[in-house]
Amino acid sequence: MTDATDPTNASSASSPEATHATQAGTATLEREPVLSAKNLVAGYLPGVNILNGCDLDCYPGELIGIIGPNGAGKSTLLKALFGLVSIREGSVTLQGEDITNLKANKLVQAGVGFVPQTNNVFPSLSIEENLQMGLYLRPRKFAERLEVIYDLFPVLGQRKGQRAGSLSGGERQSMAMARALMMDPKVLLLDEPSAGLSPVRQDETFIRTRRINKAGVSIVMVEQNARRCLQICDRGYVLDQGKNAYSGTGKELADDPKVIELYLGTLAKDVDSAR
Repeated sequence: MTDATDPTNASSASSPEATHATQAGTATLEREPVLSAKNLVAGYLPGVNILNGCDLDCYPGELIGIIGPNGAGKSTLLKALFGLVSIREGSVTLQGEDITNLKANKLVQAGVGFVPQTNNVFPSLSIEENLQMGLYLRPRKFAERLEVIYDLFPVLGQRKGQRAGSLSGGERQSMAMARALMMDPKVLLLDEPSAGLSPVRQDETFIRTRRINKAGVSIVMVEQNARRCLQICDRGYVLDQGKNAYSGTGKELADDPKVIELYLGTLAKDVDSAR
């Protein structure tokens, strides 16, 4: 586990050699990240930065978890990666290609999927119509992708004619994930997928996220439920004040006394108060 604030630390636990443990095996430094962000500085208002030089690497097949206190810049990081917040310094690459500050529609075409925390379905449309909207850039592949999605989310296939607005919170999250997956993205960005859900629905969401990952989709997930996030992620980053505070495998971060003392206890209280 790496303390990003410790300049004496010579070896980074967030390097692929040290930490990437997925079903595909341990990554090596020669492997190219599917998504990489370097020294990002970004914010919503002129002269006010939310991100202050954070970094992130996601390798093929990885599930990356991003945790941290409220206001740390977690959701801002995802929005910056997806072109919704202007990046003032630093760079973002997708399989080595610079995608810094590309518009969201261009990023979807390039292979980046994004599921926002709220307002993530078209409530007046049916489930199948929502899925059709997810593939509007490639309509000829609709039947092919629909079969894949219904295999991952069989309940959606059984209720394909139901209006999305009548779905429960957990079902809406499934719907939003499914729509983002219609374009067969190279990497999927999830913004607090368990937010506002009951403990049972939260567990279902985490299990579903891992299943999507095991199907071959690289995932970067922001989560307030830090302990559960670290249980399922391959590697994690702790953000604080827009910077990397710690990084390492999920287990390393979950077992680290400093992370437990400074973040996990506080984040658990934040989750409980939000219920």
